[in-house]
Amino acid sequence: MVRDIVAYDLDRQGPAPLRLPNFWKQQYPKARPTPVVTLAFHPRDIGNILIGYAGGAVIYSFKVDKPTKFFQYELPPGAQGGDSDPTTSNVRRFPRLTQAIWHPTGTFVLTGHEDSSLVIWDVKDGRKILARTIQDTHVDEPGTAKRSIGSTPGTYALKCPLFRIAWCCKENPEDTGILIAGGMPTTTQEKGLTFIELGQTPVYATSSWQILSQHFDKPKSQHILPTPLNAEVVDFCLVPRKSPHYAGSQDPIAIIALLASGEMVTLSFPSGHPINPTNQLHLSLSYVHPFISQVSLAYVERTRWLGMVETRSKGPSILKGGAEAKHPLMRFANRNILQAAHVDGTVRVWDVGHGDEIENQTMLQVDVARAVGRSSDVDVSKMSMAGTTGELAVGLRTGELVVYRWGRNKDYGQDVHHVEAKGFGLETIIDRAEPSVKEGLLPLTMFEGQGQVTALKVSDVGFIAAGFQQGGLVVVDLRGPAVIYESGLDGLTGQSKRGSFRRSNSQSQHKAEWPTCMEFGVMNLESDDYSSILLFVGTNLGRLATFKLLPEAHGGYSVKYAGSNTVEGKIVAIAPLDAQLGDPAEATQAAVAGLRDGMKVDGVILVVSTTGARIFRPPAAKGAHKTWDSVFCDTASVVRYQAAGYALLGLFGDGTAKTFSIPALKQIASAGTSHIIDVRRFSEAIITPTGDIMGWTGPSEMALLNVWGTGSDLTRSLDKLLNIGALTPPRPTISNVQWMTGTLHVTPSDMDALIGGPNRPPSKRMVEQRRAEEEQQRTMKRTATASPSSSEKEQEGYWAYMQRQMQERTQNLNIMGDTMDRAEESSSKWADDVNKFVSKQKKKAVMGCEGLPICLL
Repeated sequence: MVRDIVAYDLDRQGPAPLRLPNFWKQQYPKARPTPVVTLAFHPRDIGNILIGYAGGAVIYSFKVDKPTKFFQYELPPGAQGGDSDPTTSNVRRFPRLTQAIWHPTGTFVLTGHEDSSLVIWDVKDGRKILARTIQDTHVDEPGTAKRSIGSTPGTYALKCPLFRIAWCCKENPEDTGILIAGGMPTTTQEKGLTFIELGQTPVYATSSWQILSQHFDKPKSQHILPTPLNAEVVDFCLVPRKSPHYAGSQDPIAIIALLASGEMVTLSFPSGHPINPTNQLHLSLSYVHPFISQVSLAYVERTRWLGMVETRSKGPSILKGGAEAKHPLMRFANRNILQAAHVDGTVRVWDVGHGDEIENQTMLQVDVARAVGRSSDVDVSKMSMAGTTGELAVGLRTGELVVYRWGRNKDYGQDVHHVEAKGFGLETIIDRAEPSVKEGLLPLTMFEGQGQVTALKVSDVGFIAAGFQQGGLVVVDLRGPAVIYESGLDGLTGQSKRGSFRRSNSQSQHKAEWPTCMEFGVMNLESDDYSSILLFVGTNLGRLATFKLLPEAHGGYSVKYAGSNTVEGKIVAIAPLDAQLGDPAEATQAAVAGLRDGMKVDGVILVVSTTGARIFRPPAAKGAHKTWDSVFCDTASVVRYQAAGYALLGLFGDGTAKTFSIPALKQIASAGTSHIIDVRRFSEAIITPTGDIMGWTGPSEMALLNVWGTGSDLTRSLDKLLNIGALTPPRPTISNVQWMTGTLHVTPSDMDALIGGPNRPPSKRMVEQRRAEEEQQRTMKRTATASPSSSEKEQEGYWAYMQRQMQERTQNLNIMGDTMDRAEESSSKWADDVNKFVSKQKKKAVMGCEGLPICLL
């Protein structure tokens, strides 16, 4: 329990010598020890601090080094207070303090209490001006307050505690209002933040006590800023337009509210309309703004991602400050691009990196709710992104499949009406692009399927495959775009040859079957002497279906079912491999282009299920297999370790990550990950081709670790909350009238000396400056010549050398000045002598011309 106040030096990263005792205990020795609950510096005079104890509030002055005012809220017998319980109103009581804040100009103090009372105090004489609640006033007077009626007759309603109070103001700090989270009866249907607009504050020096009381008793207006249904705001942060001072409450433009569930929402101020601060908040807050419901990771080419910079109409960055640490710049050919679906129907895309420096730090966003044409029941179940083209597909639980493609919005700045246009099994939704997006991921087309989208894959060669919970399978050719295949899994039995790695089970034939994972590849089938584009579809019952995508004469493609095979358990991963080279046999643009030249790929397919793994030639050949020992595999992928080759990496139910060789499927190594990643959410974890594992560590936090690491714990972030290089606007100070009347003013530099003490170590800025000077000195020594002056400089300190150089330069300038003065004096004398000589000759020429010799020719 905190009872004293201690100071911590953020810049020096250590405790400061300042320590303030418990002034409330000193004032009321018989009172119970009360902790410190709030601290707030005076908005204009940093020499005063408002300390909120559980028993009351205290104003402490650093100028006189003692408390100057005490505020204690007392309710006499018969006063209702903020409570609705009539059994407690007949006794004298002192409600505990929970909030204590300043008026923006420091003229008044407001305290909030556990009975939901709001008390306004006069700072000058310490008197109570008014005690009220959100609904009632004068609650400290017997018989004046009204009780909140409960849901049934004869009962009363409890009130929510006061979670947070802010005394905000407009650009003029005298025009104020009070924003409150909590304090409403629990029976109130409409939840949210309460804003009491007070208006212009009366001039304290010329206003009577009655005028001041009426100012808080009868506010200008009062309304509720609504929040999501059944959501209680437990904290909030005001976002000011310009100044960070006045407790961050001057001229706010928005509110970032924290809900009881841990989710965050942003509301406009003072209207309270919900806003989506696209690219205005740091991406680290996107996990809870709002909650993420689904994630996916794409391995996108670096050059492609660097070109995907969204152009969108947006406001300024809401959160500023801090200093991001520098990371090593690794030359990965591909980037780990995360797609995060939120519960409000938006999908945000950004680079999570490889623990290196992020070159393109922008965050892309698509509004799926707008693309499907409704604002509710937009729950994303699957996402997939092409690594080469950057095309994005989003599948919903209601069966819609939405495709996005990078481009420029021809309707930028215009909210056009959607015109329904269907063809080739798809609906064109280009006109549903967000008006604020000028260039970015724009909605292209939409397919409406049956049941939830359970599997989704976007290839790098222009095809999309999607599976649905009702057993449906659809393949879309983005060249049209057009649906080129649509069928159910139950209709594939008997169409081609079929193999099995498990015993026949007649009951499994009647179970519901749906796709669980998909993959495109390029290779030869078992009975073909040519390679083709293949689609592999794994199901929840362990069936692997193979489809061939063949070109047609008119330029399009057709899909043909080639066969299937069966393994034990649900299929969680599919990996096509080149049997000769051991490399992945994925459907890349280079591989498909090689098909025109007759390229053949002798391939195999690696299928991983919850109970084992198998390698065989598609569609139905036999092959090697591996059974997991008493644990299920939740997710798996083929990963590469630098130049050492490829291995199979899986996450298992016992909390371990295991690697297996290919093709022998022998275990290479095993490492525990349960202390980092939540084992219960292993199935939602993602494994990248480079061995990065991205998994959930909690309800709203993910970790990125590499399987080829050293086994050490996650490194602590080197980012800094305090940026010593940032420029802070000057702090508001006392008024001219206060200055003229002799008010003692304490400057921030005075506070630094008072809190830091006389032995305060040098700041980080001083240390960095000293290092820069030493580095400059070493550089000058290295570049110095072997002259005597240089040798003398090496024998003396840097500052002594610079001082001597300045003195020599000054002396040289003085010598030069003396020389110039003497030259000017000599020039002046010479000019005078010349003038005298010329005048003398002229005079002789005029007055004595007869004496001149005459020459006769």
